[in-house]
Amino acid sequence: MNPEDQILASILAEAETIAVVGLSDDPSRTSHRIAAYMQEAGYRVIPINPGIESALGEKAYSSLGEVTGRVDIVNVFRRSEEIPALVDEAIEKRPRAFWMQKGISNPASARRLEDAGVTTIQNLCIKTTHRELAPSPR
Repeated sequence: MNPEDQILASILAEAETIAVVGLSDDPSRTSHRIAAYMQEAGYRVIPINPGIESALGEKAYSSLGEVTGRVDIVNVFRRSEEIPALVDEAIEKRPRAFWMQKGISNPASARRLEDAGVTTIQNLCIKTTHRELAPSPR
């Protein structure tokens, strides 16, 4: 079960940096369009994808563990079965939230993240949620 709207709104209001795992540099891909929206909304977007150099004007990293500095939200565009491989790195980064996009869920990983103090969102689009709960620019 996902957090209540009030908590989601708080996460979005307080976050500054979103690491996007699986961000594509192809503007026709959903991950790119959603990350571009979040960037335009005022968030710093950090691409996590070993297959690209950069996206949206930001240097890409091969893994979440390579990112230096604070990450407030880890937003994931990976298959549900690939989520467990991200959990340890995510816990190390200590984000406020680990956000799995629409169609992505992994209950066992969500429990591990929650047990480590990371609010976990599954099967929910961050862009749609932002439009609904935080419609004004940052």
